[in-house]
Amino acid sequence: MAPKVTGPASYFPSIEKKYGKPITHWMKELKKVSKNTHMEQVAHLKTKFEMGHGHANAIVAVFRKENGL
Repeated sequence: MAPKVTGPASYFPSIEKKYGKPITHWMKELKKVSKNTHMEQVAHLKTKFEMGHGHANAIVAVFRKENGL
């Protein structure tokens, strides 16, 4: 049995369902603004894609952790 996903990544299934794109799409989008601060990246997803704050924050948190930011 696979371990239960916790933390920000636990939002990924609902993000993919709601916005119709895989998480890899959002990670590629964040690479375009990787020099920005955490909150600037969140604002980018919210403004450009009308993503909710919680979903945007979860994606950014994982992106930054995976990229050592």
